[in-house]
Amino acid sequence: MLSILFLAQHISHIFCELYLNLTINSVWSCHNIGINLISYRKYSSGGGYPNISLSTPLPGIPKPVFASVDGQEKYETKITTLENGLKVASQNKFGQFCTVGILVNSGSRHETKYPSGIAHFLEKLSFSSTAQYGSKDEILLTLEKHGGICDCQTSRDTTMYAVSAEVKGLDTVVSLLSDAVLQPRLLDEEIEMTRMAVRFELEDLNMRPDPEPLLTEMIHAAAYRGNTVGLPRFCPADNVDKIDKNVLHSYLRNYYSPERMVLAGVGIEHEQLVECARKYLLHVKPVWGASSATSVDLSVAQYTGGIIKMEKDMSDVSLGPTPIPELTHIMIGLESCSFLEEDFIPFAVLNMMMGGGGSFSAGGPGKGMFTRLYLNVLNRHHWMYNATSYHHSYEDSGLLCIHASADPRQVREMVEIITREFIQMAGNAGEMELERAKTQLKSMLMMNLESRPVIFEDVGRQVLSTGKRKLPHELCDLISNVTAGDIKRVTTKMLRSKPAVAALGDLTELPSYEHIQAALSSKDGRLPRMYRLFR
Repeated sequence: MLSILFLAQHISHIFCELYLNLTINSVWSCHNIGINLISYRKYSSGGGYPNISLSTPLPGIPKPVFASVDGQEKYETKITTLENGLKVASQNKFGQFCTVGILVNSGSRHETKYPSGIAHFLEKLSFSSTAQYGSKDEILLTLEKHGGICDCQTSRDTTMYAVSAEVKGLDTVVSLLSDAVLQPRLLDEEIEMTRMAVRFELEDLNMRPDPEPLLTEMIHAAAYRGNTVGLPRFCPADNVDKIDKNVLHSYLRNYYSPERMVLAGVGIEHEQLVECARKYLLHVKPVWGASSATSVDLSVAQYTGGIIKMEKDMSDVSLGPTPIPELTHIMIGLESCSFLEEDFIPFAVLNMMMGGGGSFSAGGPGKGMFTRLYLNVLNRHHWMYNATSYHHSYEDSGLLCIHASADPRQVREMVEIITREFIQMAGNAGEMELERAKTQLKSMLMMNLESRPVIFEDVGRQVLSTGKRKLPHELCDLISNVTAGDIKRVTTKMLRSKPAVAALGDLTELPSYEHIQAALSSKDGRLPRMYRLFR
């Protein structure tokens, strides 16, 4: 035992000596290195460094000019209209890449005289084979040479073809966009593949756990029954086989005319974009022949109100170890205003003030927790899974709605909570909550406009609908000027309209449309009492 202790002690002494030697050597080495560095600094360039403070400018160097940040864009969006009516709009944003695209005043709202679903088809057919490119792969390979990507999106009132690529490839990008929009081949095999893609998307729409896209489709159909923005955005299953090349060409001939288009670009010089537009979009004859805008649907959106119900078993929508419980989803909306009206900004502030969201926040608490739908609904009624406000606005109408979801047995109570929130919107907004909503809206606007593709979409949509663009600081000034009186005024006006209701799931406990309408016409938003002999 003692021998083991002695051996351990002897080993520790050896290690201590080794450590001391290593330390001394290290210190000596560092000392030598320090001496060498000092000599290097002193003699390597023929003399020592000048003894100048870091806060003093270096002699012989021009004074730097720093960029100033004042939250305002100094350069307005430049707009040029070509001889054929096509508008060219650009916003310079310095960088190596640019986003360029063509926006068309065409969407599902223009399909009154056609089978619904054409815009959906054109979205799926975008950037397929053209007169210049034999296939989609050729287009993608061409874009890859300039570090580019392409995308097409359709909405109820706009179709947008966009490409992001290096600025050096602008000529190729505009040539490609012109070909994709005006010279698509629309081959039979491409149309057949599109039919398969559309059928798959329709199945996915009905199966996905998040019902928001389906409810949005239903609330528009209820609010604008059979007209304009109430027409289906997704191709109905019955129309998939009806849409062929002839139908597509007939639609394109009417709606894809130069005066209904904007070539928008962000990150490029305006003169350069105009030159490319003249080269590739001025004298180009579309593959469907000369455009004839004689049959363009100029209908104004007619708000009707109403209810659309879809009884559906939601018990097996989300399977797995922690499935989402069976929920019933309700969306109630009222007519707001178009984005061309002055009341659009107060409605945007009201929507932000209502806010809301889900009862579970993946990023942790703090997102919108001071909005009314959190404070008055989700924080007080633990059984509600979701309460969110949405605002949809178009050139001739708008829709402000609240989506809520809960257990099917508590649907009646949930509907009453939402109708009460609508009525309380007409009350006096607190100074703090109004300022918070305005600040949140401005910050969201400015943060979104940090992204080049978002600036592109903003430039394109504004120029397409109004012929000009309001800059971010102008919008921020309009938001700052919104008062509590404005909120009360627009809400009072909104509450005069008939409600639009969309309901999805087990609807056994859903109140009648007449009762919901009565609640929204009352002073407190309560549903009429129901007395039952048997429960």
